[in-house]
Amino acid sequence: MHTAGLHAVRQNGKDMKNCQECGEPIIGRMDKKFCSDLCRNSFNNRLNSNSHNFVRNINNQLKKNRRILEALCPDDKSKVTKSILLSKGFDFNHITHIRPTLKGSIYHFVYDYGYLELDHDFYLIVKDNRLEK
Repeated sequence: MHTAGLHAVRQNGKDMKNCQECGEPIIGRMDKKFCSDLCRNSFNNRLNSNSHNFVRNINNQLKKNRRILEALCPDDKSKVTKSILLSKGFDFNHITHIRPTLKGSIYHFVYDYGYLELDHDFYLIVKDNRLEK
């Protein structure tokens, strides 16, 4: 339960501010915005929840994509079909970077694992060991 903004209240001849979260009068320093740590945390959690959920969901999908590639590529290279990747929940829309080769191929990477689209719905999965050094 929050009220918008700070409102001044007079008590004992002094101007007092109200808590930005619950609206209760604030006792203490003049620059305080909240009456308690609970109200401060509630306010900030509510303020940041939508943007954090968006970022959290993308990070979770990136981590899931990486786990899938890691499981399917126990060595430095392996070949799998698109249907296997999709059946495990791989999302081709979430990658961390791309890396073009000198021959014109484009690898899509999820952190240290990448994939290259081949013919007939096959994908080459590779591990970039350069990042471990």
